[in-house]
Formats: sequence, structure tokens, C-alpha cells
Amino acid sequence: MTSERTYHHGDLRRAVLTAALDAISADGPSALSLRDLARRAGVSHAAPAHHFKDRAGLLTAIATEGFDLLGTTLSEASDLRDLGLRYVRFATGHPAHFQVMFSPELLRPDDQDLLAARERVRTLLGEAVAVRGADPDTGFLAAWSMAHGFATLLVTHNLDRQLDGRDPEEAFRGLTSVMFGR
Repeated sequence: MTSERTYHHGDLRRAVLTAALDAISADGPSALSLRDLARRAGVSHAAPAHHFKDRAGLLTAIATEGFDLLGTTLSEASDLRDLGLRYVRFATGHPAHFQVMFSPELLRPDDQDLLAARERVRTLLGEAVAVRGADPDTGFLAAWSMAHGFATLLVTHNLDRQLDGRDPEEAFRGLTSVMFGR
């Protein structure tokens, strides 16, 4: 009787996603290649394509996962300010996801999972704005611009000098007080 050993990675999809997030954190999404990810995950160069087809598929999966994580985070917010703070906290806690989520040129624009995850986040933000009685479209744009702008400036280290060691969450709370009063 011959014993043939087969290689089983476990959760290859998760291993490739994790390797991709590490690579994006280190070098940005433009340096990402499926061949390098396969090497990092210790699998054949064809293995990642089995789950993601190509680079755009992998990046779309990362963006979808990011929007799902963000949606879960935002769903626990107590009000619009808390929602904005949670948005900023998500960006600093998941910078690789955040970077890919808002790079539409890297993604498959018609991916149904991505569209659904994005819509969930938009709905959560829209509902929080509606509670304040603002025009839904203008309120959504204002709230998203503030939270996203602050988060982007923070994760790209463009606020390091302005914050000068201050807690970014406290700075964001101060910003919302200036913009919304109280």
C-alpha cells in the first residue's frame, strides 16, 4: 500500500488575505503581486488565483472585508459623533483595508459583495445624519467628508505636526465640537 502525502494549507484564502494586508501595510497596494503573496503564504504561485482569480479580485475581497468590518464598527455607534470617532478609529486600526477600500481604480466595480458592504456603511452613516434632521444628501457628504478627511490625514501622517502628541480621538472630538457645537 502506497501512502501519498497531500499538502493542505488550512485556510488558504485567509492566509493570502493576511499576507496581502501585511504587504499593503509595508509597501502599499501598488507593490502587491499574487506570486509574492503565494511565496509569503508558502503555497504554489497558482494557489491565490484559485480563490481570487487575479489581483483585482484579491483587492476587491480586501475592500469588501474592510467595509464589512467598518459596518460592524459603525453599527455600534451611539450617535453621529461616535460614528465619526469609530470611523477614524477603524482607519487607524485597519490602515491597509482603509487604503484599498477607497481606491476604486484597484477594484472590481460591479462586485455584488463589495456593493452590498459599501451600501451598508452608507446606510449607517445616512441614518445617523437623518437623526440630526439634516438634508440627507448634504448631511451625509458633510459627515463623511469630515470623518474620512480626518482619518486619511491621520493615517498618512499629515497631522503629526498639528497633533504634536495629542490624542487623535480627542482632536477629532474637538473638531466635531467646532463644526457642530457643544
